[in-house]
Amino acid sequence: MSAGFPDFRLGSVLATSFTGTLSERHGDAVERIPTSQRLVDWLAIYGLAVDSCSTAELARARELREAIHAAATAAALHETLPAAAVDIINDCSLRGGASAILTSDGERRWRLGSASGVDDALGVIAADAIDVITGARDGRLALCGSPTCRAAFFDTSRSRTRRWCDMNTCGNREKKARFLANQRKNIDG
Repeated sequence: MSAGFPDFRLGSVLATSFTGTLSERHGDAVERIPTSQRLVDWLAIYGLAVDSCSTAELARARELREAIHAAATAAALHETLPAAAVDIINDCSLRGGASAILTSDGERRWRLGSASGVDDALGVIAADAIDVITGARDGRLALCGSPTCRAAFFDTSRSRTRRWCDMNTCGNREKKARFLANQRKNIDG
């Protein structure tokens, strides 16, 4: 990873992991793709390697990220999806030229167009978001229980009762805060 930037928060679901490139949305927001090169780095981790990324493509990626977050949040709350977010997701999905391919391991991977363009990679992310939001994948959309985070995440746990977008960050922080509050209550009480 590039020195000086916050680590990526990686998950197993492409679309919601992409929305996690901006975390702590309701606290001190942390931008994890502040530069075009960081977007290139993030895409490569998910098998969507591109040759380069312009400033305009980075802006389009962030616009898609926020549209997915808005739509996923609405879906998790069983609200109507914001029309502007739907338009952006659909536009990115249509603009991309990636193809699904089958690996010898029986897995689906994406092959980007010959130009390895950012639009192709964003098309894959938008298509994944459509699958997640429409319920085409097994799991449920939920919002992180951390009041400073509230990230949308895709819960594939057996019971579908996961509370945190990431146990190692939000979950631990919230459990620690609860523990310290109980400790203070016991000392004062």
